[in-house]
Amino acid sequence: MIDLYTWSTPNGYKASIALEEFGLEYTTHPINIMKDDQFQPHFLKISPNNKIPAIHDNDNGQTVFESGAILLYLAQKTGKFLAADGPRHWQAMEWLMWQMGGFGPMLGQAHHFLHFNPGKAEYAEDRYAAECKRLYGVLDRRLAEEDYVAGDYSIADMAIWPWASRFEWQRIDLNEFANVKRWYQAIAARPAVQAGFKVPNPDREIPQVA
Repeated sequence: MIDLYTWSTPNGYKASIALEEFGLEYTTHPINIMKDDQFQPHFLKISPNNKIPAIHDNDNGQTVFESGAILLYLAQKTGKFLAADGPRHWQAMEWLMWQMGGFGPMLGQAHHFLHFNPGKAEYAEDRYAAECKRLYGVLDRRLAEEDYVAGDYSIADMAIWPWASRFEWQRIDLNEFANVKRWYQAIAARPAVQAGFKVPNPDREIPQVA
């Protein structure tokens, strides 16, 4: 049994979707970041950077924070969704790091300026809107070559997809990125993704492409 500490954010969805995909039993502990739950002492013992998600594995007492580390931990624990070695392993690692270093942070900035604070910083809005489109272009070109970013469905897709699910916040029209749209809809149709997206809020629905 794994304890999952999370909230309804792209990084949070990475962990809940992964736990569903890996078929692991888990208990959800909502950390309401709108009420500063992430600063509670019990959570800081697990996640010293006061960010969700974090997990505690009751099988061995291991705690893990940072969403990318959680995905790697679960892949190693189960032997699933990450090739053990060879080109596919490193492709998955490349695209996981791409998400952690670019697609997530840059889209997060777009959320801040384009969705939550529109009209306050024209330069920032232009900068992050342009970077969003550039990153979606990178992803689209990759998905023109493969069904999933590392060939087979992997933890890299689990990391990238939740950020793409906020395409409306980023002012991105997925119809402009045909390969991303195909990939997005294929992943959205997976039962484990649908279940993971409702954690910890069962009323959340996956955004659909018009």
